[in-house]
Amino acid sequence: MSELKKRLSSILESPKHNTEEKLEKVCHLLDQEIPYFNWTGFYFKNGDKDELILGPYVGAPTDHTIIPYGKGICGQVAVSNETFVVPDVHEESNYLSCSIDTKAEIVVPIFKDGKNIGQIDIDSHTIDPFTAEDRELLEWLCNEVSKVL
Repeated sequence: MSELKKRLSSILESPKHNTEEKLEKVCHLLDQEIPYFNWTGFYFKNGDKDELILGPYVGAPTDHTIIPYGKGICGQVAVSNETFVVPDVHEESNYLSCSIDTKAEIVVPIFKDGKNIGQIDIDSHTIDPFTAEDRELLEWLCNEVSKVL
C-alpha cells in the first residue's frame, strides 16, 4: 500500500496537470491497481445546493450525475460526514443502483476547512471486498486530495 500511496502522491503533487486531470489520473491508478475497484469516481458539492455533482471518474457511464443530499450512499455521506462501507448493496434500502453488476460500495468524504465538499465513491462487482486497509488508504487519499482543491 505504501508504494500505491507514493504513486498517488506524485499524481497529486504534479505541477503538469490541473486538478481535474489529477483526479482522473487518481481514478485510473486505483482502477488499475485494485482489481475489485470496478467504478471509481469523485462527487463534489454543487455550489450552494444540497446536492452532489459528478466529477472525474473511471468506469461505466452513470445516470447519477446529480445526487440530492440524503439519497443513496453518496447522498447519505454528504449528510453524515462519515465513511460508509456497504458490503452488499442489495441489503441497503437507500441504495441508488448505477449498474446491475455492482455488489458493494465504499464512499469516503473529502473535507476542506472543516466542510464536507465532496467524496470518493467506489463500486465493486464483488460482495464484501473492501478491507480496513482499503478504507485507510481512501481516507488518507481524501485528505491528500483536499490539499489540491
